[in-house]
Amino acid sequence: MQAEREVVRFPIERVEPGARFDEFFEDEHERLFKALYFVTGNRHDAEELMQDAFMKLWEQWDQIGRISDPTGYLFRIALNGFRMRRRRAKTALLKVAPVTEHPDPFAEADMRADVQQLLVGLTVRQRAALVLVDLLGYPSEQAARILRVRPSTVRALATQGRKAVRATEGARDA
Repeated sequence: MQAEREVVRFPIERVEPGARFDEFFEDEHERLFKALYFVTGNRHDAEELMQDAFMKLWEQWDQIGRISDPTGYLFRIALNGFRMRRRRAKTALLKVAPVTEHPDPFAEADMRADVQQLLVGLTVRQRAALVLVDLLGYPSEQAARILRVRPSTVRALATQGRKAVRATEGARDA
């Protein structure tokens, strides 16, 4: 049963050794895709990161009993993959001359969604904290394990993100 403010079901059961990977995938793939889509802002990147994360988890599946929080581990793999891609892209951009980007009309249509529009103005860390805590319903302690920061950092990032979203909403209404 979902809580009133909970956007996505929060898993409370632990994955036992001998559990089926396909069942875990069915339970978690939609939530992971949503989180990655909000973090990356791009469906294609979110799908690739999700596939990579599940593949890495599948490689470790025979040792699933040793992982204390498989869902947190999965999200951490995916977010680390996002950070790694971002660093590589930044390094590549520094090596070449800046190129002007031509807007893609399909990408612009996707950007019209209010939630994504509000999240775009946030830092990556604020966006990740807001998505995990507010949209996916993780408690700050579990979100902290996923992001590999302290729970107080997650709460601070989420608070800063909410403040920035409110400021953006106020500017749009004016």
